Amino acid sequence: MEQKKKKAFITGITGQDGSYLAEFLLAKGYEVYGLVRRSSIYNRERIEHLFKDAQHKNTKFGLAHGDLTDASNISRLIGDIEPDEIYNLGAQSHVRTSFDAPEYTSNVVALGTLRILEIIRDLKFKPKFYQASSSEMFGQTKEAPQNEKTPFYPRSPYGIAKVFGYGVTVNYREAYGIHASNGILFNHESPRRGENFVTRKITMGIAEILAGKKDKIYLGNLDAKRDWGYAPEYVDAMWRILQQDKPDDYVIATGETHSIREFLDEAFSLAGISDWKKYVGIDPIYYRPAEVDLLVGDPSRAKEKLGWEPKVKFKELVRIMLEADCKKIQVNLPGKNLTS
Repeated sequence: MEQKKKKAFITGITGQDGSYLAEFLLAKGYEVYGLVRRSSIYNRERIEHLFKDAQHKNTKFGLAHGDLTDASNISRLIGDIEPDEIYNLGAQSHVRTSFDAPEYTSNVVALGTLRILEIIRDLKFKPKFYQASSSEMFGQTKEAPQNEKTPFYPRSPYGIAKVFGYGVTVNYREAYGIHASNGILFNHESPRRGENFVTRKITMGIAEILAGKKDKIYLGNLDAKRDWGYAPEYVDAMWRILQQDKPDDYVIATGETHSIREFLDEAFSLAGISDWKKYVGIDPIYYRPAEVDLLVGDPSRAKEKLGWEPKVKFKELVRIMLEADCKKIQVNLPGKNLTS
């Protein structure tokens, strides 16, 4: 008798993490369903190939229109799909933008999480729930590295909304027995990262400089330090979290921290440019009203309990992203033929 395929429902499926997670789950034989917001602009480039992947793997991949601000719509979709696992990755995820749109950010990130948990509470079947929590919840904490017991000190509307999402996930786990877990993910990047995020802004900007399409990259605070990992590895951690018998919360990180200056050093060095300063300008618009200076995670609990640890470290991550962007706009790095 053929074993019933597991079903997963992913909010934010068109984003970096959603697309990698969908790929990962399809490879494991899941039926995968994703939530997509209606838009007049086509925004499915990251997942277009997954329809063919699903056919090749003889499983299902489907998309449904909806929004985390619309509880009745989400409830209907979850009721129709009856997923075994729900991954809540949907968000207004840009920290600087959250200062300009704090109410919208809170509605999607904080209350969106609550809406899904309320829906699960009322269901007869009980899907496992994964909440995409963020290192931005730690903000300006005095502890380094940050672990699962480090106090939160968020410094943006996004970080504050994520703290609410984290807290309500823990609360519904404890109050209603829902298998609900938080993955506290530190920064994770890839060639699918949005071009308005600093790492991708740098690698795409360098590719455009090499191609003669741009003279300068404009950035904000170059001294901020972050723990940068590789997104495809982090979706593996998400899945592992939901395979545990007991729900819990885990820091997912590399344990290393690097400044934006270091990212610039490494990326421009790969491009054969020793002095990047004439190619980088500072624009105050990119500064946050309240900065987060240092984030570095302690992933030891994830290693012990989940058997997860990062393999791609900082220098390889920068290389992967820069080579992908150079290939995208058909320009070669020194000593490498990426356009053929």
